[in-house]
Amino acid sequence: MGQTLALLHTSPTLSPLFNELTARIMPDIRILHFVDESLIKNTIAANALEKPTMRRLIDLVGSTFDAGADAVLVTCSSIGPAVDIAAQLHDRPVLRVDYPMALQAIGRGAKIGVLATLPTTLKPTADLVRRTAQESGRRIELREHLCEGAFEAVMAGDGATHDRIVGDALTKAMQGVDAIVLAQASMARVVDSLPADAIPAPVFASPELGVEHARDVLASLKR
Repeated sequence: MGQTLALLHTSPTLSPLFNELTARIMPDIRILHFVDESLIKNTIAANALEKPTMRRLIDLVGSTFDAGADAVLVTCSSIGPAVDIAAQLHDRPVLRVDYPMALQAIGRGAKIGVLATLPTTLKPTADLVRRTAQESGRRIELREHLCEGAFEAVMAGDGATHDRIVGDALTKAMQGVDAIVLAQASMARVVDSLPADAIPAPVFASPELGVEHARDVLASLKR
């Protein structure tokens, strides 16, 4: 049997996106999807990542390894701090989907913009960018922007309003930055809908970069 990557989601809606990415980027790797919506729903309800949710994530990571995974990629940025703890507790790779995005963004310059539609995602993503910069010996200036009303709109089925709010933030609130980080994978579609010259800086989203990193980590395990 070849290698297996587990994808741990907090929403079933992410599975098709990651199926497409993994089929293209790592076609020879067996993929297992694990979904637990309580991780994100409880975090949103509490407006914080609480200890019971962190313990739940750690247990789920263990379950992916029990199922035969060689590595696990957690695809939700809101629970990133719990992923860091799980990585310390398990012997096999436990990967954050947003780490490669943060690493590439800080290489673009000192002024980094971070966009999110949820405060529970904005903070851990901004914290990750800061930590990644510190570990890389870089000094950065962060501009954090919450796209207020966008998450509520998309949850109500109003994707057009979500896209308009995020698009306004991309084109207006991010003027003067060297790189823009999208804290949620669902925001990436807005980039494709805008004229390239309307966006003031390169935009980094987590899904594709995260899958590419997972591919490289799995390859390193075979050496």
